[in-house]
Amino acid sequence: MKNHLKRIPAPKTWIIDRQSRTFTIRPKAGAHALSEGMALGTIIRDELKLASTLAETRKVLTNNEILVDGKRRKEYRFIVGLFDVIKIPITKQYYRLLLDNKGRIIIVPIHETESHFKICKVTGKTALSGSKVQVNLHDGKNLITDTKVKTGDSLVITLPDYKIKEVLPLTVEASVFLTKGKHNGDLGKFKEIKGKEAIYIKDGEEVQTAKSYLFVVGKEKPLIEIKNKSE
Repeated sequence: MKNHLKRIPAPKTWIIDRQSRTFTIRPKAGAHALSEGMALGTIIRDELKLASTLAETRKVLTNNEILVDGKRRKEYRFIVGLFDVIKIPITKQYYRLLLDNKGRIIIVPIHETESHFKICKVTGKTALSGSKVQVNLHDGKNLITDTKVKTGDSLVITLPDYKIKEVLPLTVEASVFLTKGKHNGDLGKFKEIKGKEAIYIKDGEEVQTAKSYLFVVGKEKPLIEIKNKSE
């Protein structure tokens, strides 16, 4: 697998200048799909402008503590994806990856208090002995817990210890964020499941989508600030 990727055919979810340079950084295979994440080096160099070249980017990651979900990352090709939290302690800068209203990845500044937790969607679970359950999360994490949770719910986990702080169930009036489909980047209120479709409310109107596209981000209102308007 090459370390670089031509900019023109790069995922449309990436907001990058496709004309000024021929190549961009190809993320290593990881917890997120290529279209659902970006290389940490791309974020450092092209989005946050903390470096101007790949060599400088590597130095930034080597010489400074750059945390993703509370863990230090030095690999410039490490893939950072939806709802991941980037923390730069030395400059007191904090960011979260979201989607804009066109379904493109954006890096949003957040308050320091938001950098201590992350919302993760439960994508599957496995029963273990002793009433324990292993839950699989959208970002590749697996947690063992005795907390009652359903596939499709979300968990608020603390960083960096990955402890479950709160369960956000997919119930009526839950605040949901759309992660795929033509309504990618929408924020609304969950209403019901009707047949094979899920219904949520946005601006007073009912919108249909697939249940798998819903990501619960709060019980009545989002626990995090959702800035999803494209510039």
